[in-house]
Amino acid sequence: MAAITSVGGTSLEAPAHRQPGMQAGRRRRLNAFRYVVFTLFGLFIIAPLLAMIRFSLEGSKLGTWSAKAWQQIASYPGLLGAVEITLELALITSAVVLVLLVPTMIWIRLRVQWISRTFEFLCLLPLTIPAIALVVGLATVYNRIRHYNLSAIQLFWAYVILALPYAYRALSSGLNAIDVETLSEAARSLGANWFTVIVRVIAPNMWQAILNSLLLSSALVLGEFTIAYLLLYTNTLQVTLYSISRNTPNAGVIFSASSAALIFTFLLLLILSYVGRLRRGRG
Repeated sequence: MAAITSVGGTSLEAPAHRQPGMQAGRRRRLNAFRYVVFTLFGLFIIAPLLAMIRFSLEGSKLGTWSAKAWQQIASYPGLLGAVEITLELALITSAVVLVLLVPTMIWIRLRVQWISRTFEFLCLLPLTIPAIALVVGLATVYNRIRHYNLSAIQLFWAYVILALPYAYRALSSGLNAIDVETLSEAARSLGANWFTVIVRVIAPNMWQAILNSLLLSSALVLGEFTIAYLLLYTNTLQVTLYSISRNTPNAGVIFSASSAALIFTFLLLLILSYVGRLRRGRG
């Protein structure tokens, strides 16, 4: 339908195609702005990584290239074991966070919504406490744990606390995007129990939020250094990389090991993100 305007008492009819054309123009400008922002952000992230890789490939003579520093990564004592322990920590931490938060948040939304503010405050509280302050409180507990000769896997208790705020925000956005009450009432009317409602009805509808929570928790564990170092767990990935930087005179090994850790983390998060998009596309 054409838009009608009046100029000097004369009725004018504006073409109907102008409004869709204006919307298309705005969409193109918005997409162009997004591309520029993401390109600049990508350069900001990738440029230091490329510089590290370039420095790690420099040979002993100026202007030469060598992969010797990368070949020494696997032979460095304890590095592969640190990667294994850190991956196990990321897996256990993510699983514990999801088991704790997903059913609790769904149950609070359905049955005891009056406590949601208190629960949100408790989940976001670790953001206000520096990691160095957490170590002071956790040191007593972990000193007792060491008497049982337990490995660095026990750090997942501390990492769960650190991951709570990020996982909570990701899951909260997923819950807000769906009609939890209607889904639960429909499932209950068909005879489903509460376990079925939470696990087989609501949780699959917030899969993207669960995956985002998994990504954030894994990224936090893969990059955490302060708590592991101050609690004297020296066989995690970041602490081992720090030990390489302190004890290895060859700077190329330091940069090659750091670059490998960053690339590995990026690829892992990219795979998890691709799995989430693939599942959403099938849905």
